[in-house]
Amino acid sequence: MEVSAEERARKIKIILFDVDGVLTDGGIWLIPVPVVVDGKTETRMVEAKGYNAHDGTAISLARLGGLKCGIITKRISETVALRARDLKLEFIYQGQAFKMKPIREIMEKAGVALDEICYVGDDVIDLPVMRNCGLAIAVSDARERVKAEAHYVTQNRGGHGAARDAVEFILQAKGVLDKCIESYIDEDNPIPASMDIGKGGDLK
Repeated sequence: MEVSAEERARKIKIILFDVDGVLTDGGIWLIPVPVVVDGKTETRMVEAKGYNAHDGTAISLARLGGLKCGIITKRISETVALRARDLKLEFIYQGQAFKMKPIREIMEKAGVALDEICYVGDDVIDLPVMRNCGLAIAVSDARERVKAEAHYVTQNRGGHGAARDAVEFILQAKGVLDKCIESYIDEDNPIPASMDIGKGGDLK
């Protein structure tokens, strides 16, 4: 008997995201920056990415709903490290060409089973995890074969609210979405600093 995406979502304890094409729109900007090395000026390339504030709020909502969050990405980037710190993500894995390896580490660290993990992806590198995890979500502009193997496809594109769609789908399936939103905006009961986002990206 086929298990619905909603049934799968109700079991989820951890939601993990790819970065490029999921938390971003897939664009990578390489910006030339002059630096002085041994008294000489050289040009080095600095990588930049754009993130969506709606997706940032999704992380806070996820925590209010009892979920832990993380990223698994093949690329290694300082901008990803900064964003991950800003979001206070529990799991951060960069430089991962084979993403089931960090999945197994997360399962051991967090004491969860595969059917309690959701993964949000957009490209074929994400398929091994999506084929094994409890809930596989593809962003709306993912590759067609990735969408074909997903349990749920977001309404919005990567970098344009797809991560928010994924989190809200899970929280709605659990029946706690409205409660999480009301808690998030409750002036008399503000979200604890340890759970909130936006203060972890300081360079100081």
